[in-house]
Amino acid sequence: MKEEIRAFVKGISESENIVFFGGAGVSTESGIPDFRSVDGLYHQEYDYPPETILSHSFYMTKTEEFYRFYRKKMLCLDAEPNTVHRALARLERAGKLKAVVTQNIDGLHQAAGSKKVLELHGSVHRNYCRRCGKMFDARYIFDSEGVPRCDECGGEIKPDVVLYEEGLDQGILDEAVYFISHADMLIIGGTSLAVYPAAGLVQYFRGGKLVLINKSATPMDKNADILIQGGLGEAFGYIETDL
Repeated sequence: MKEEIRAFVKGISESENIVFFGGAGVSTESGIPDFRSVDGLYHQEYDYPPETILSHSFYMTKTEEFYRFYRKKMLCLDAEPNTVHRALARLERAGKLKAVVTQNIDGLHQAAGSKKVLELHGSVHRNYCRRCGKMFDARYIFDSEGVPRCDECGGEIKPDVVLYEEGLDQGILDEAVYFISHADMLIIGGTSLAVYPAAGLVQYFRGGKLVLINKSATPMDKNADILIQGGLGEAFGYIETDL
C-alpha cells in the first residue's frame, strides 16, 4: 500500500465527522463520462459544445436539440454504484461519514445506500412539468421523444438539474457549508475544483485533515494534508467494511 493511501485509511479510522466532496471522477468508474478528461464529453463531436447545450438559454431556445444530447449523454440509467459509492455508504452506516456533497447528478450515491446526499447540481431522476409541477422519473424522459410532455396537462418537462447560467439551490448550499465547516476530515475526490460556486465550499473547512484525491492537479493541492494523485477506486478499495 502506498504511503499516502496508508495515511488516508489511518485518517478515516481516527475521524468521527467526515464529509466527502465529490465530482465527476467519482462516477467515471461506473462508466459515466466526465466533461474534461481525454475521453470526456468535451472531446466528442457535436453541433454545439456541451457547455453550450447544457445552458439555460440553449434549453429555452433549442429545447429539442437539448433533449437529443441530454438523453444520449446525460441519462446513463444502466450505470451502477462503484467501489467509491459503496465505501462511502458503509462509512455513513458506521457513523463516521456525516454527508456527501456531490456535483454529480446521476443518483449513484443514493443507489449505493447513502442517505445524506447534498446534490449541488440536482438530479436526472427528478423532472417536473413547468406548467402543473407534476414530477417524472428519468425513465419517462429517456423513453419520450422530442421534447417530453406532461401526461396530464401537456406541459413541457424540465430536468431538475442546474444548467449553466442557473443558480444553485441556496438551501443545499447552506447545508453543505454547515457540514463542511463542522467536519474533522474533508475528503475531496474526483473534481478539478474548477466549477464555482461549488468549488468555493472547500474554503469553509476548518478541520484537521484535508484529503485530496484526483488524477490531475487542482488549485488546492498545496493545502492538502494527504494528497493522492490517482484513481479514487484504488484508495477507497482499502476501506474495510467494519470501519
